[in-house]
Amino acid sequence: MENEENILGREKIGKLMRKFSIPCIISLLVNSLYNIIDQIYIGWGVGYLGNGATNIVFPITMVCLAFALMFGDGSSAYLSLKLGEKKKEEASKGVGNGIALSIIVSIILCIGILVFLPQLLNLFGCTEALRVYALGYGFIIAIGLPFMMIGTTLNSIIRADGNPKYAMISMVSGAILNIILDPIFIFVFKMGVEGAAIATVISQVLTFTLNIIYLKKFKSITLSKDKFKIQRNIGRKVSALGISSFITQMSIVLLIAVENNSLAKYGANSKFGSEIPITVLGIVMKISQILNSIIIGIAAGAQPILGYNYGAEKYDRVKKTLKMVLGLSVFISTIAFILFQTIPDKLISIFGSGDDNYIEFACLAFRTYLMLCICNGVQIPSGIFFQAIGKSVKSALLSLSRQILFLIPAIIVFGKLFGIMGVLYAGPFADGLAFMIAAILLIMEIKHLENRKIKSQTLIEDTNNNNKLNKNIVITISREYGSGGRYVGRLIADKLGVKLYDKEFVTKVAEQTGLSEEYIENNEQKREILSNLNNGYYFGLNNSDELFLKESELIKEIAEKESCVIIGRCADFILQDRENVLKVFVYSNMKDKIKRATQIYGFDKEKAEKEIKRIDKLRANHYKYYTEKEWNNYSNYDICINSDLLGVEKAADLICNIVREKEAIL
Repeated sequence: MENEENILGREKIGKLMRKFSIPCIISLLVNSLYNIIDQIYIGWGVGYLGNGATNIVFPITMVCLAFALMFGDGSSAYLSLKLGEKKKEEASKGVGNGIALSIIVSIILCIGILVFLPQLLNLFGCTEALRVYALGYGFIIAIGLPFMMIGTTLNSIIRADGNPKYAMISMVSGAILNIILDPIFIFVFKMGVEGAAIATVISQVLTFTLNIIYLKKFKSITLSKDKFKIQRNIGRKVSALGISSFITQMSIVLLIAVENNSLAKYGANSKFGSEIPITVLGIVMKISQILNSIIIGIAAGAQPILGYNYGAEKYDRVKKTLKMVLGLSVFISTIAFILFQTIPDKLISIFGSGDDNYIEFACLAFRTYLMLCICNGVQIPSGIFFQAIGKSVKSALLSLSRQILFLIPAIIVFGKLFGIMGVLYAGPFADGLAFMIAAILLIMEIKHLENRKIKSQTLIEDTNNNNKLNKNIVITISREYGSGGRYVGRLIADKLGVKLYDKEFVTKVAEQTGLSEEYIENNEQKREILSNLNNGYYFGLNNSDELFLKESELIKEIAEKESCVIIGRCADFILQDRENVLKVFVYSNMKDKIKRATQIYGFDKEKAEKEIKRIDKLRANHYKYYTEKEWNNYSNYDICINSDLLGVEKAADLICNIVREKEAIL
């Protein structure tokens, strides 16, 4: 870890970018090309109606992919967290539960889709002209969905096991087989869209088989039959960890549903009809996804470089990396813009031929819908940049803004105002607004970097290091904001002659990782609701997860060596299996907490209450996320004490007396 961190802080940015970004780009491009190859062969072998049918079925597969990624990415995050806590047994159960959930849900979805396929096609904008193709294609695709879902879930877990190469090989193998089989089934066997579907399913079975074989090759865990028995708490935790991937995919499903229905409705009132707009815009979106895949790959590869150097207060390297990411992304998006504007007819011809209306609408779609695609070169990297530096709310806002906040409403409103062209106008409208928000946030953050001064690092030293306890006892203090819990902990440490660990953890983590104390303070012990949206498919663990693992190691190491008082940081949970731990929760009523907050922190009463509620909510979210328990549940602790009932001095005395009683028992 230390060598990697040194490289991130010292190696040339360009070399680091090549090392981290190129594998990301390749992986994402394989995913994007998988669907496009089908479209090309179907376009030439069946015609544009065949492509329109696949675009109708596509959101159904995206729903299944959303669940597969939720269980796969959730299991991956759970695996990494539990291995970091040295809990291999729990890590194995998390992976087993994730796979089992994927199997069960995939079978349920498969049956449901087969039964309700006609109704689902209607939901996603199917027309009568497309129906026969969509039914034939969709029925076969539905049969293969369990293989696709389980294979995708396993692919994420295999990467987390430290074998991204194997995961990529299994994925690429399926893609290559699909490329080989598509022309055989479509042109040789004359099976049309059904042949393309069969080729896709066979390719998915190959990826599924390769990933199943890996189950016996796990490096970090061992999977046995009992690990696949679903446990509610573990299953819920795995699903929660993967919810961001689910939301991301489902937002695409919602977008396609709104878009297809709008195209069918307004296209029917135009000379293009319903089928041409549905077909063309589906192709346009998939081609634009190639552009986005490259940009995401560049930015996601740079994420560890940005995050480390921001935390280490090496802001010149942060700005240099960001400049390189934005430069490359804008360069790629500019090339794409030129192609979309100058040769749209050539691009659409790759996917087969069509009449004059087909070509005309394709040119309109590329030139209008993707008019501001250059903006993606700023908007997408900005979201990943804010995730890298721990600004989860800003990152989530940028991630959701284009599709959910702007594009879908714009399609609905502009469609009513301008018909079929209004749907196309919605694209640049959403791109422009999302770009403006990203640019404003980015400029503000860069100014913040320029004006930032490095804080002097100071250690809070205890004045009395003579341990008055004869045995090793650790007191953990969880506390409500404004309850005086930290001061109670300080008094206990002074009275017992042991060390107090609170801000000291920040310093120790800073020493071990090279990250600044300010960065650690801003990312530890806090769990914003929107943080869950940033455990994305390409990002792995977020900043809070990494810090939690590092602090957990330190807490266990310190508890093994000496008696001490530990403030917060889920220490009661981390040390729950040790007999020499006394777990304390300090609380107070709101009136007393407001009084303390106004006196100590200088808040006015109204602001004090809001801040108390906000901080307590963050602490509760953080505790719940990592322990699966309620932070203020008395059963988690040995002592729950109201600091204002006796006063902090007497509260500390009472706890010290209990500590000595515990020492006598031990």
